Amino acid sequence: MTIDALAMLFPNVAVTRGIAVRVAVSFLAEQSDASANRWFWSYHVRIENGSEVAVQLLSRSWSIADGRGTIHEVVGEGVVGEMPLIAPGGSFDYVSGCPLDTPSGAMSGSYRMVDEDGTAFDVEIPRFDLVST
Repeated sequence: MTIDALAMLFPNVAVTRGIAVRVAVSFLAEQSDASANRWFWSYHVRIENGSEVAVQLLSRSWSIADGRGTIHEVVGEGVVGEMPLIAPGGSFDYVSGCPLDTPSGAMSGSYRMVDEDGTAFDVEIPRFDLVST
C-alpha cells in the first residue's frame, strides 16, 4: 500500500521511536440513538513497527473527552484481549469502539511497549475526533 493510500485510510498518525500508530474512525449511526443520548464510533488501529527490534504491546492508556469536555481515562492490559509481539517491519491491526453520551468528542492516548532488550517505553496514540455528522 502506498503512503498516500495509507494516509487516506488512516488519517490520524503518530510515530514514536519508529513505531507508527495509525487510526481511522467511523461513526456508527445504526448503533446510536440521539433520543437516548447515545452515540457510538468504531476505530481501526494499525500499529506498524518501523524500528530495528521486535516490540510487544503491554498496555493501553486512553483519554476520552466527551462534547462537554469531561475526560474519561481508560487504562488496561493489551488491546482486544491481546498483547501482540510485532516484528521489525511488521504490523498489528485491531478494531474497537467508543460510546459517548454526547454527539462529539475526541480520543488520544498511549501504548506501553517493551522491546526485545526489555526496555519499556510509551508510544503515542494520535488524537482523533469523534464526530456524529
